[in-house]
Amino acid sequence: MLSWDDEVVSKPASPAAPQMPVPNTGLGYVSGLAQAPATRTDVGMGSGFLPQMSAAAVQAPASEDTVARRVNAADKRVINGTTDVNQLVPFKYKWAWEKYLSGCANHWMPQEINMDRDIALWKSRDGLSEDERRLVRRNLGFFVTADSLAANNIVLGTYRHITAPECRQFLLRQAFEEAIHTHAYQYIVESLSLDEGEVFNAYHEVQSIRDKDEFLVPFIDTLTNPEFKTGTLETDQTLLRSLIVFACLMEGLFFYVGFVQILALGRQNKMVGAAEQYQYILRDESMHCNFGIDLINTIKLENPHLWTPEFREEIKGLFMKAIELEYAYAEDTMPRGVLGLNAPMFKEYLRFIANRRAVQIGLEPLFPNATNPFPWMSEMLDLKKEQNFFERRVTEYQTGGALNWE
Repeated sequence: MLSWDDEVVSKPASPAAPQMPVPNTGLGYVSGLAQAPATRTDVGMGSGFLPQMSAAAVQAPASEDTVARRVNAADKRVINGTTDVNQLVPFKYKWAWEKYLSGCANHWMPQEINMDRDIALWKSRDGLSEDERRLVRRNLGFFVTADSLAANNIVLGTYRHITAPECRQFLLRQAFEEAIHTHAYQYIVESLSLDEGEVFNAYHEVQSIRDKDEFLVPFIDTLTNPEFKTGTLETDQTLLRSLIVFACLMEGLFFYVGFVQILALGRQNKMVGAAEQYQYILRDESMHCNFGIDLINTIKLENPHLWTPEFREEIKGLFMKAIELEYAYAEDTMPRGVLGLNAPMFKEYLRFIANRRAVQIGLEPLFPNATNPFPWMSEMLDLKKEQNFFERRVTEYQTGGALNWE
C-alpha cells in the first residue's frame, strides 16, 4: 500500500529508445497521439513507474507536423473515417453527445421498483385470468433474451464499424441500458417465481418468438464476423441494412406489441411494478430508436451512393416481413381478446408504427391510411417528468446529480 511518507528515490533516466514510425491503423487508434520525450521515475511502488514530461517538452510549442495530425471536426465520418477515434472532441455529431447525456440523466435500476403488489396479484388464484398470465409469460419469454441480442449486436458488431467517437459514446451507454433491461426482466421473473428454464428458453421453444429471433440473428452474425470490414459499396450497405433492422424493426417495431400489452395491464391497475419498469424501458428504447435513425440518416447524407432504388426496395421487403412476424407474435400472445385488446388491433398498430419508421429514414409510407388505435402510448414517452398513472405519483427520472434543487 502506498505511504505518502515513503522516500522517493530518483534514478538517472535510461537512454531513450529509438522511435518507430507510428502505423496508420485506418481507425486512428494511435495516429494523432503526440509522441513526447519523457523520463521515468521510481516512486517507491515496487516496479511501478510514473512517466514525467521533461520541462523542455512541456514548454515547447507543438510542431507543425503535430498540429497537422490533430483532429479536425470536418474530417470526421460516421463510417470509414480516418480520424482518431479516441478523441471525443472537437464535436461534429453533437446530437449523439446530447443523446448520451440524456441517457445518463435518465438512469434507473430495476430494484428501485417495488414488486410487492405484483407478487400478491400473481399468487392470488383470482388475481389474473389465464389469458393474462399467458400474455405475461410470452412477453417475458421474448424480452429476456431480446435485449441481450441487441447488446451483442452493439458490443461485438456495430461499435467497431462506427468511426465517430460521439456516436461510439452513445453506443456504450446504450449497451449498458440493454443490460439494465435484461436485469429488469430477470427481476420480474424472479419476483414472480416463474419457471426460469421455461421463460429463458422461450426463444428456442416458442415458435412465434423463435421466428423473430431467427429473422434478427443473421444481421448480428454478419457484423460480428471478424472478417467483415466496411469500405466497399456492398459492405457499407450491409452495415446500413443491419442498422435499419435493429433501430427500425427490432427496437422500433418488435418491442411494441409487448409494450402495449404490459402497459395496458398497468392501466387497469394490474402488475403495476412490471408495468412501471416497462415504462422506463420504453423510454430508453425510444431514445435508442431515435439515435439509430439519426445514425442511419447521417450515414445516408455522407454516403448518398448507398441509398439506391434497389436497396430501398430491399428495405421495404424487410419491413413487410417484420410486420408479418410481429403480428404472428401478437396472435400467439393473445389468441382471445384480453384487456380490451385483440390481435386485429395490433395489425393496424404495426402498420402505423411501420409507416412512421419508414418515413423517418426517407421511405414512402407503406400503409398510407393506417391509424393509431393506442394513442395513450404517447403519454409514456416524456423523457423529463410525467404522471405515472399506475400509482398516481409524479415520477422524476433524472438522477440526483442532474436535479435542480431550487
